[in-house]
Amino acid sequence: MPSVTNNSATITPAPTPVTVARTYRFVVGVDTHAATHSYAVLDSAGALLDEQTFPTTTTTGIGRAREWIGRRTGGDLDGVLIAAEGTGSYGAVLAEALAEVGYRVVEAPTPRRDRGRGKTDAMDAVTAARNTLTMRLDRLRDRRGGQDQVVLQVLTTAREQLNAERLRALNALTSLARSHDLGIDARRALTGPQVRQIAAWRRRNEPLGTATARAEAVRLAGRVVQLDDELKSNREQLTAIVADRTPQLLGMPGVGAITAAVVLCVWSHPGRVRSEDAMAQIAGTCPIPASSGNTVRHRLNRGGDRRLNWALNTIVLTRMRDDAETRDYVTRRTAEGKTRREIRRCLKRYTTRQIYRMLNAAHPLEEPGRAA
Repeated sequence: MPSVTNNSATITPAPTPVTVARTYRFVVGVDTHAATHSYAVLDSAGALLDEQTFPTTTTTGIGRAREWIGRRTGGDLDGVLIAAEGTGSYGAVLAEALAEVGYRVVEAPTPRRDRGRGKTDAMDAVTAARNTLTMRLDRLRDRRGGQDQVVLQVLTTAREQLNAERLRALNALTSLARSHDLGIDARRALTGPQVRQIAAWRRRNEPLGTATARAEAVRLAGRVVQLDDELKSNREQLTAIVADRTPQLLGMPGVGAITAAVVLCVWSHPGRVRSEDAMAQIAGTCPIPASSGNTVRHRLNRGGDRRLNWALNTIVLTRMRDDAETRDYVTRRTAEGKTRREIRRCLKRYTTRQIYRMLNAAHPLEEPGRAA
């Protein structure tokens, strides 16, 4: 590349970013919904070649859409980029089906709405394709986490639901035990042995009201015990997947199977999160300036993925309790005048950076070769 000489200094111009339009012959925009998907095929110059809407059924809908894309693009798998909205929800099945045959599928950028301009599914599909055409390749958000990623998402979501259901059942059981004389000491939170004891109760000769309350308590206790077994099985599955995929994550201080699974769900695959700063932004661990006058400080970030933020907070709290190096850091920063909340915020930012670097080192990014 030619250099520009200015007196004694030599300035080399920055390389021109490689865009989608310079790399792919076609971009297919997809606007996804529960019942239908709308498709629009554009060439690299931005000209609309065709548009169509298909149902979301796997065979009659997505299969026909795949054949339609192939006919409109000459069957060129490497020269076609699929930019779909909602690849983690309504477009998840579509993204997986198209990726299986060799298409590269990315998440379409969030559309910018112009006032006074109408909105239809077909227009949204064209907008998704046009906005993707001008993007840099290193800004594309691929959806290629693989089957392990699907399993982790399903199991972590199921675990949240199981925990919520267990908490509701346990609260209802505690309320019954405190409002009826069932022969159990419920002044404090019910323990595991107490719950199992209630689940094993049999019918007794007692007034109808008490008997009904006892029967309901047995049902609730039985449900809590069942949910405990399901949560144990869920943890075992998550541990096996995380240990097989990224054992280095489980070797980090304070990181358990559940928190590791949550982190992997967000990180997904190499290249999905562009930088450690982006990881901190997603996690809500990047500090927000809150300085005024002579006071220079940062406040807690309440944005980002709250489940990931919870996982990082859990890791930090475990380290503050069990890790000697972290305890020394807390002691030193406390002596400097930092509050415990400020120290925890600093540790969450550091932990985010540490985990991001470890994941990228364990799973190096391999850029697939693409036809120009």
